[in-house]
Amino acid sequence: MNASRDQLLDELRPVAFGIAYRMLGSVAEAEDVVQESLLRLDRALDDERDPVESPRAYLATVASRLSIDQLRSARARRERYVGEWLPEPLVTDPEPGPDQRVEEAESLSLAFLVLLETLSPEQRAALLLHDVFDYGYDEVAEIVGKSEDNARQLTSRARRHVQERRPRFEPSRDQRDALAERFFAAANDGDVEALEALLAEDVELHGDGGGKVPALARMLRGRDRVARTFIAWARQGRRIAGTSFRIVQLNGHPGALVFDANGHVLAAMALDVADGRVQAIRSVVNPDKLGHLGAVADVREYLARRDS
Repeated sequence: MNASRDQLLDELRPVAFGIAYRMLGSVAEAEDVVQESLLRLDRALDDERDPVESPRAYLATVASRLSIDQLRSARARRERYVGEWLPEPLVTDPEPGPDQRVEEAESLSLAFLVLLETLSPEQRAALLLHDVFDYGYDEVAEIVGKSEDNARQLTSRARRHVQERRPRFEPSRDQRDALAERFFAAANDGDVEALEALLAEDVELHGDGGGKVPALARMLRGRDRVARTFIAWARQGRRIAGTSFRIVQLNGHPGALVFDANGHVLAAMALDVADGRVQAIRSVVNPDKLGHLGAVADVREYLARRDS
């Protein structure tokens, strides 16, 4: 493989990952799709009998189709998932790129990815390709293997479904980040009243342990219940020497990573902020979903230190 080919594949890698991750909500599964998509593109570029006119379009097509296939097989596993399923969180750049569209940025949020789980694989692909990545209906039709009219219908139905349930976000990144800093400071200080003041009346707390570590059995709703549960988590962390957290951007929204004394990841927490309040908190503690963020903590050992 020559240098120019290597450069082309490197430049196109984010295209495949952007589609696959949004489709699957899994970093590991998305990376598998990316690798296979790039391999197929590389082979196709060597086929002089059937030249690739647009490497980007070819890669998007392969990544979308592989993701649809992967999603079909994954749905059965997710039906058996213990507790609430949340996507694997991504640490993202503090600022979006200058050419990143609003739709593309918001479609990365954990809340939006959870909402996509309610769509069929084909609906999900059609909505993402047309509304997020700006592909035409003729291109969407070819990718999902439908007629152009069917592609329009798939996208329209998916859009209506999503718009009815689409989460609202604070448009100002500075305001979101400032509120997140106050939120985590109040949690760290154990200040229930200060925390409650930052929460929406019907705020939701979601947790994903996957049956691997202790987590919420189901979603909690309500300012008082959420504040007291979150403060209890923070107090538990303070009782164990070396526990720390770092505020980061998770999937384009404010959040935090929690670490043990060895600097190993314990949890990732993302906040949905709108109307000057935290509308939802999503906490991922399933160790299988944290490995791409760094070395993962041994939660059983961590909790044993609390009880000793």
